[in-house]
Amino acid sequence: MHKIYHRVDTIHGNVINLRAEGIRYRDLAEVVSRGGSSLAQVIRLRDEHVSLQVFSGARGVATDARVRFLGHPMQVPFSDALLGRIFTGGAQPRDKGPLPRERMVPIGGPPVNPAKRIIPSKMVRTGIPMIDVFNTLVESQKLPIFARAGEPYNPLLARIALQAEVDVIILGGMGLKHDDYLFFRDTLEAQGALSRSVMYVHTASDPVVECLMVPDISLAVAEEFALAGKRVLVLLTDMTNFADAMKEIAITMEQIPSNRGYPGDLYSQLAARYEKAVDFDTAGSITVLAVTSMPGDDVTHPVPDNTGYITEGQFYLRDGHIEPFGSLSRLKQQVNGKTREDHRTIMNTMIQLFAGYRETLEKQAMGFRMSDWDRKLLKYGRRFEREMMDLSVNIALEQALDLGWEILADCFDPMETGIHTKLIKQFWPGAGQSNPG
Repeated sequence: MHKIYHRVDTIHGNVINLRAEGIRYRDLAEVVSRGGSSLAQVIRLRDEHVSLQVFSGARGVATDARVRFLGHPMQVPFSDALLGRIFTGGAQPRDKGPLPRERMVPIGGPPVNPAKRIIPSKMVRTGIPMIDVFNTLVESQKLPIFARAGEPYNPLLARIALQAEVDVIILGGMGLKHDDYLFFRDTLEAQGALSRSVMYVHTASDPVVECLMVPDISLAVAEEFALAGKRVLVLLTDMTNFADAMKEIAITMEQIPSNRGYPGDLYSQLAARYEKAVDFDTAGSITVLAVTSMPGDDVTHPVPDNTGYITEGQFYLRDGHIEPFGSLSRLKQQVNGKTREDHRTIMNTMIQLFAGYRETLEKQAMGFRMSDWDRKLLKYGRRFEREMMDLSVNIALEQALDLGWEILADCFDPMETGIHTKLIKQFWPGAGQSNPG
């Protein structure tokens, strides 16, 4: 039996404080008051002084409330029956279905022992050329999507959820507008992808503590699927909302703030989640793709700034497309040499020529006269933007590589591209045809 405490010393916002003994950090408690009962989690310990964050809010909780500590941290149910289901940030059914209770697993555990990991070596195909061709996503990679407000990062995540060649999708939403939640639900359901997905959704109107639990719950469930041999892709949106929830609780706890009011352990808190990405040596894998919105389009904001030191590259979403310059997958070299022998050449050549197109646009804007080469670059750049960068483009990697050759052949002579003669003879459109005469 767990001891029941009958006195709450103070209440600050959604945090209640009392004296208790033998309590551990992150343990759960049940708070019973006249307004009903709610779960709470230990968020600070100082000698016998214990602070609890009440999940449903402290409204209605009085100083005579009963607090019963459960003796264990937050746990989440796990079974294959989770697939196709939608839950709240507190792992309660949002779809009005039953709550599976076959097995409870703890959340917020440590990252996987490096001895159990293998070097990433497999590509995650998405059908999006700007990812598959130019910044290949690799199994067990952790990548953020940096985007300012208004960019279509949630539609991008939905497309990846629909098209990624993985076994299981775990979608964790933090601070989502209700419309965004409905968009994800309806899109995955209409396209038949909900059956391989599990959604944990915290909306802006839900208790703030549930926002903090979404990444841990999503990654705990992903780890169980991965241990069962599944290739799991975890999609998180938005990690800035997660950090803001941390800041809100830190302010309530009267912690000394760090940069722009965020708690001093922001880096460690973010790293603890991202480092869950893993490729097991005898099982499946966890790949993490997480949106990080940038207030004011400021990449030096504490959340994207700290994230950049943790992850293995980033995607920049700008003006409705994945920006070629600035976006980076540091692990792409592990896989793009194994796809097709022209993959790296097409990747490097097309980006180099697109950089020339951007310079030509500047010259054109300043009124410089356009040369024949400039006109070729302008034609090439427009086709590249329309047929490669547009997020509506959905083609397999091999088709995208063939399209790259087609665009190059339409805009340039073979010698102008700087591509090796061997690849020109093999892949240049029409190069393999015999010359009559």
